[in-house]
Amino acid sequence: MGKQQDVGAADRHSGSGTTDHRPIGGDDDARLALAQDPTTPQMTLIDLASDPSAVVRKTVAARPDAPAQALRPLTRDHDRQVREAVARNPSSSIGNLMRLVKDADRWVRWAVASNPACDESIRRVMSEAPDKELRGLLAESRELEPELAARLIDDASPEVRERLATHTHDPDVITALLADRTARVRKGLARNPRTTADQRSALAADPVVDVRAALVRALELDEGDLERLVDDRSVQVRLAMATSEVVPAHVREALTRDPDETVAAAARDFRPGAGTSSVVRAPRIGHRPSAAGPGRRRDSRR
Repeated sequence: MGKQQDVGAADRHSGSGTTDHRPIGGDDDARLALAQDPTTPQMTLIDLASDPSAVVRKTVAARPDAPAQALRPLTRDHDRQVREAVARNPSSSIGNLMRLVKDADRWVRWAVASNPACDESIRRVMSEAPDKELRGLLAESRELEPELAARLIDDASPEVRERLATHTHDPDVITALLADRTARVRKGLARNPRTTADQRSALAADPVVDVRAALVRALELDEGDLERLVDDRSVQVRLAMATSEVVPAHVREALTRDPDETVAAAARDFRPGAGTSSVVRAPRIGHRPSAAGPGRRRDSRR
């Protein structure tokens, strides 16, 4: 991770000493240009951290080379976007991140989860937070310590456990979550490519239709499991197979003769790459949805 520079150290961007000072003046645009300039001395950045313009302060807060003396007061800035910029800054100190992960604004807390500077102490606080979305973001982390993963296995929120099930790389966690009594958690495992062949066979026999349907859409299965699922009692499962990118061609061919015409037609009309298959993608942790985009998914996770 990046390191905050102390005032007085050499400025690696400009080659000048950080004790140099550039006069601050002009309108908002001029001060913003100064905050964006990679050659601006650090003493000037410290002054700009108290600028009356939130846009200028946010620009300073986002700079990886911003000195600690600039970032520290910005963790208490009244503008949440300024605090969020500090929370994302990879040069933020653990002390700053510890303060921000407890911020009253959820977007600031969630931004901390995406910061590569997070260490075990920050993740521990996240695991104990009352904010279930923050715990869910932790559950998706690849750096999750086994002790914290074990705590999330028993999380009170099924959503947190589902996100852990979908993203975990820990075989012990996968084994434990296979026994979870909540179907959505097992559905998360059905989308996890780190499951073993035996675990996928167990999921292929799951009593809940949604689990089996998620499995055939997301993961490659052994021939024996495919043979059973092609005759699955649920039309939903067979339809999921007919439209799955990962189902072999000979299985789809068998589904063209399915007794349900919807399934048979879907198998006949399937075209690879048509976008009908569920894909597990890496999470974009703590990023706001676009104002023009789909929605408010994260707003509902309070």
